[in-house]
Amino acid sequence: MINWPLAELLPHAGDMILIDQVLSFDEEQIHTRTTVQPGGLFNRADGSLPAWVGIELMAQSVAAYAGCRARQKGEAVELGFLLGTRKFECNVEHFPAGAELTIHGLRSLEDDNGMGVFECHLTGNGIQASARLNVFRPPQAANYLAESKDETS
Repeated sequence: MINWPLAELLPHAGDMILIDQVLSFDEEQIHTRTTVQPGGLFNRADGSLPAWVGIELMAQSVAAYAGCRARQKGEAVELGFLLGTRKFECNVEHFPAGAELTIHGLRSLEDDNGMGVFECHLTGNGIQASARLNVFRPPQAANYLAESKDETS
C-alpha cells in the first residue's frame, strides 16, 4: 500500500478524486482501489455510477501512476491528458453503491515526448471492464497550456 495522499499524486481536487487508494505500483503498472459512494458528482439517483465512469477511474489510476513515479524521483506531479480510449468494454451498465472496485493499469508504451498507452482493467463485485487509454503528459505542462492559450487568443 502507498501512503502518499492522493491529492499529492493527482492533479485533481476534492470531489473530482474518484479513486480511494493506491495499492501498489512499479515501473510498469499500478493497482488502485475505490468503493462506490453515493452522492458523488457522477452518481445516479440510486447511488450507483454509470459504467462510463470506469474510464475516468482508469484515467485517474494512470494519473496516480505518473504521480507515484514523480514522487519517487523527487519531481513535481504534473498535469496529463486523456487523449482517447479504445476498446472500452464493460459487463454491466452501472457500478452499484458499495461496490469495491480494483483498477489495474499496465503501461504498454511511453515515449520521450509524453505520449503513453495503458491497458486497464477494472474488477470487483462481478464487474469486469477493460480499455486501452491513450494519454499525453507534455514536459512542463504549465508552459504547454500557456502556449496553447496564447495561440487561441
